Amino acid sequence: MFTTAVIAPAAPTPPEEMAAALDQVGPLHGLPLEDRLWLARHGQEFVANAGDILFEEGAPAEQMVILLKGEIHVRRQHGGPVTLFIGRTGQMTGILPFSRMKSYGGQGRAVAPVWALLIPRALFPEMLQAIPSMAQRVVTILLDRVREVTRIEQQAEKLSALGKLAGNLAHELNNPASAAQRAAASLVSALKENRRNRFRLVNLCLNEEQIHAVEEWEEKVLSRRPTLEPQHPNAAVLLAAEDAIRKWAKELNCDGVEGIAPPLAEQGVTTADLDELRGILGPNGTPVALEFFARYLRSSRAVDAVVHSTDRIFDLIEAVKSYSNMDRAPILDVDVPAGLDATVQMFGSRMNRVEVERDYEPGLPRISAYGGELNQVWTALIENALDAMGNQGRMRLGCRREAEMLLVEIWDCGPGIPPEIQERIFEPFFSTKPPGRGLGLGLDQAMRIVRKHRGHIGVESQPGSTCFRVRLPLDQLQAY
Repeated sequence: MFTTAVIAPAAPTPPEEMAAALDQVGPLHGLPLEDRLWLARHGQEFVANAGDILFEEGAPAEQMVILLKGEIHVRRQHGGPVTLFIGRTGQMTGILPFSRMKSYGGQGRAVAPVWALLIPRALFPEMLQAIPSMAQRVVTILLDRVREVTRIEQQAEKLSALGKLAGNLAHELNNPASAAQRAAASLVSALKENRRNRFRLVNLCLNEEQIHAVEEWEEKVLSRRPTLEPQHPNAAVLLAAEDAIRKWAKELNCDGVEGIAPPLAEQGVTTADLDELRGILGPNGTPVALEFFARYLRSSRAVDAVVHSTDRIFDLIEAVKSYSNMDRAPILDVDVPAGLDATVQMFGSRMNRVEVERDYEPGLPRISAYGGELNQVWTALIENALDAMGNQGRMRLGCRREAEMLLVEIWDCGPGIPPEIQERIFEPFFSTKPPGRGLGLGLDQAMRIVRKHRGHIGVESQPGSTCFRVRLPLDQLQAY
């Protein structure tokens, strides 16, 4: 139902002029004058200004709109504004005969001055009887509208999925990037401190015997495996070792006690080791050597952190390339288990409390397929499983050969799918999620892609155990 912003013109347009304007409407081309006059005399003329709200999302749709001039944008408000439809001069929109439309799918706003003719729903039977050709004309419009709305909804679903993956990837990249940044800052600090310390080292004037003894001491300490994890089972032992080193260094009047105790303790240095070093260098030389050695340990660990972090970043980049099949032909030999693993990696930020169990049959053959599209299937199914489990629990991924088919299974431990809706979950726009959290096109798109590959997708569900099964032909000729 149109809002009060829609008003009739001050001077109604004569039927003959209205009929002439109707002749410029695309779907009404070739309509005889008497039929256009019937529309002009029975319809309701209205005008609206740019910016006027014509109808609200969810309002009952009661009129067919013949847009003689202007432009209308229809946008969904729930779940973020998404343009669903743009009505321009010469189009017919709103409720049409034979349409199952009950209400408006979005808010309608005039973006330019609008002049239109409304035909109430109650007049449809009389209109079809008076103008028989209108039946064919509106059916053509309905088919075009279904195709366009479906295309827009599918595009919105893809953009939503892309946004989720981008968010997951940003989260995954942030961790190693932050670690590398912290390590680099620590490395710079240690290098600056050792630069200031170099003259104190020179002033020690060590002889060859002392140099050799210090080198042996350092090699002995470095051969030990460091304890770096804060949650290490011997964390209490580590803290006790730090306190012991701190106390020992204070008794020696060693500068920078707080800076040297943690790295030395993590490397497994004991007070007995420190006593050994003091026996080599004496009470004056030991603090200088310890400060230098502790900074070396910090620098080495910072370098290791940078290497490991950048390795993680490159691994993520490779996973993205594998997932998206960048720089590859549309049809290629696909390693399905690798595609499953790449997809799981894309959801890494949601996997912190999820245990992933993999059951891949060894030596599985590759299949000829559209790799990027298959990864869309795995994305829809894995995301569906994560949503069902609330991002915690156990997920099992299986892949094995079954006759001349490749069988992929994705299990979750969620509450299950009620039996009465199991046959509907693959229907387009059917969703059990709250408004704004899903368009109901993920599983529909997955089924379309699997069918495109001459495969089959099905579900088996009960409380605590849901399994989606995808079967794909191994033979290339069967797939295409």
